Amino acid sequence: MKNEENKPQILHATNHYLYYPDEKDIPPYLAYGFRPVFLLLAPYMIISMILWGLVWSGTINIPFMDNILVWHVYEMLFGILGIGVLAFLSTGLPELFPGLVPLVGKKLKYVVILWLAGRLSFWFIDITGVYLAALLNLSMLGWLIWFARRAVLDKLQRHASLGYALLALLIIEAWFFASMAGHASTPPMDILKIGLGAHVVLILLALRRVNMEAVNELMEDKGIDDVYISRPPLTNLATFSVIVFTVVEFLYPNNSALGWLGLASGAAVLAITNDYVLKDKFILNQPYVIYLAFIFIMIGAGYALMGYAILMADFGSISHFRHFITSGGFGLAYLMVMIIIGWIHTGRHLTSNIYTHTMIALILLATLMRGLIPFYEEYAHELYLYSAIVWALPFMIYIKVFFKFLVAPRADGIKG
Repeated sequence: MKNEENKPQILHATNHYLYYPDEKDIPPYLAYGFRPVFLLLAPYMIISMILWGLVWSGTINIPFMDNILVWHVYEMLFGILGIGVLAFLSTGLPELFPGLVPLVGKKLKYVVILWLAGRLSFWFIDITGVYLAALLNLSMLGWLIWFARRAVLDKLQRHASLGYALLALLIIEAWFFASMAGHASTPPMDILKIGLGAHVVLILLALRRVNMEAVNELMEDKGIDDVYISRPPLTNLATFSVIVFTVVEFLYPNNSALGWLGLASGAAVLAITNDYVLKDKFILNQPYVIYLAFIFIMIGAGYALMGYAILMADFGSISHFRHFITSGGFGLAYLMVMIIIGWIHTGRHLTSNIYTHTMIALILLATLMRGLIPFYEEYAHELYLYSAIVWALPFMIYIKVFFKFLVAPRADGIKG
């Protein structure tokens, strides 16, 4: 008994480091899955969004792209999804399933190269053809599903929903490429709207895990004696509402019932913020709780505003209001994952400062500039461009603050 008491305590959050590969001479930027991902994702966000703003505002054109709108929507959904999910799964699954060998070194490099090849193939899809883009991009998502098979095959099904959501996205993406190749009659943009709904579902499911780690880590650092629990019923209701809205929008896009479903979906997503109301302690004044809550607020506002526009028969405003979900909700979700992992998984404490406050504020500002264009149509072209630039600024700040962590060994000396 005495020997048991003297054994060093192994924290659950570092169990996966017991199974770290013995590959030699791994550079720090390939020492864990999130490192090369964030080193590439931040610049890619900046380039893609500013380029889009310049094109859509009429400042420049891209002669080798036939359908610039489809390119923008696909890249902001499926293009970023692949690398974002790679960071999330390769960082989180080894923690959730001790014994799963972390993805590092040469194997990690090859997967990242596959994603880069997928981006080039889609940028030049009018030159290289649909089939190459389909092969590379579907291979990336297919590999991610294979990597996540432990979650799907888990007997307790604790995280199987993530795998099922990815499988649904793979089917939707294959459908999209079939449409692009002329093998499906559904317009590509209609398929991408279904893909957007599936992305929302995946983000809601992933945020349950992110919240559990980040909020409890924050409370531990602050000495708050309470436990945060992300309750499944609230997430399940929001997921169900989003799925129903997505299906009805595809089948009956002009039906007034869709308006009420939009309001219901918005309310269901906003209800998730009730998880932050703890029984004994008040945490709604903590920066990271506020940051994370804004994700649900933006997504909920997007669905509610779309519902309102449908009920008012203002169908032209729907695409603008949808940006509360994409620019606001998705932008904040990716940024928060990058920030939280950038602190915790480089061996540092979760920290809020002027940089993190500014990054969140800029995403919110850019979303308002883009999403509220229907109320300021005389400034539409300027708002298209300026909102894209403002949205890209947080990722520039991320480069300044976090890149030095991503290219250096962990601060606590642990591998990874």
